[in-house]
Amino acid sequence: MLNIREEFEEREKGFLSPFGCASAETQGRAKPEKPSLIRTEFQRDRDRIMYCNAFRRLKYKTQVFLSPLGDQYRTRLTHTLEVAQIARTIARAMRLNEDLAEAIALGHDLGHTPFGHSGETALKEIYSSTFSHNEQSLRIVEKLEKSGHGLNLTIEVKDGILKHSKGFGTILPDRPEEKAITVEGQIVRVADIMAYLNHDLDDAIRSGVITAQQVPNACEQVLGRSHSQRATTMVRDLVFNSGPNDGAFKLQFSAEVLDAMTHLRTFMYENVYRSARVHNEFVKAKKILSELYNFFVENDVHLRKELAAMDLPPVDQNGDSRERVVCDLIASMTDRYALDRYSKLFFPSPVV
Repeated sequence: MLNIREEFEEREKGFLSPFGCASAETQGRAKPEKPSLIRTEFQRDRDRIMYCNAFRRLKYKTQVFLSPLGDQYRTRLTHTLEVAQIARTIARAMRLNEDLAEAIALGHDLGHTPFGHSGETALKEIYSSTFSHNEQSLRIVEKLEKSGHGLNLTIEVKDGILKHSKGFGTILPDRPEEKAITVEGQIVRVADIMAYLNHDLDDAIRSGVITAQQVPNACEQVLGRSHSQRATTMVRDLVFNSGPNDGAFKLQFSAEVLDAMTHLRTFMYENVYRSARVHNEFVKAKKILSELYNFFVENDVHLRKELAAMDLPPVDQNGDSRERVVCDLIASMTDRYALDRYSKLFFPSPVV
């Protein structure tokens, strides 16, 4: 008699397209585990990510604007949830594995620094030019969570997390080394772009960084003028233009929609992400993170205390350099935690 997990795996076989990644056919985990009686392997990964420390910290990490006070602005957590929703919708429409797509989406930004991309750029300058949030996300699930034991996720989920982003690279990459090994992982990369193009545009207009009138008319004519219209256009276009191609499943937009998305993304980089207002905040963020980084590199007692407080591995556990450990600490901080630590360490305390 089949248990619940096995029954679900049988249903997957009957529903998924030949290009979907069935849970029962996962390449497995670095450390083999006894299968669950209830959940498939990808469902277990999704749950592990949702319950981990790094996921909860996303609530207080910047999406675009540093430590936003307005209740309507996106944070890294709300961005992640929007990516997961879009990825599930696309995967369902294409008869692919929704659980796998959701797990990758929920884990894709775990390695983002405080202060958004400004913080990532700061760590590139003060720690290493090779630092990237997608590699940090993988490091979190493999080495940092659970006090250094990691989450022991499946190969498919870890691969999707690693390959979800390539900076300002192409929306639909052709190079095999940039593409996730599953179609579900490739979908998350596109869903990530769909999500931030839409909600970052909303937040940029709400904050006054740009006006609605500045948005390229050509983009609005093709994609729509509201968040709902743009998201619907992008999702539908991807679903109805993708399909089997030379024995593989190829994600594809129409030329018109892809051009509009590319144009809109270029507009966002030039007028929002690289705007004077956002850059000025980056200068402040860099100063804060640089001074915190240098302080913890030089102060062993404080470093060990902070690592324990954030449930990160002790200094000597993984054989990493002190600089690598401090980088992990800084990258794990939320905006408000970094600001609080900076204030306590470098601001004078009034005598009561």
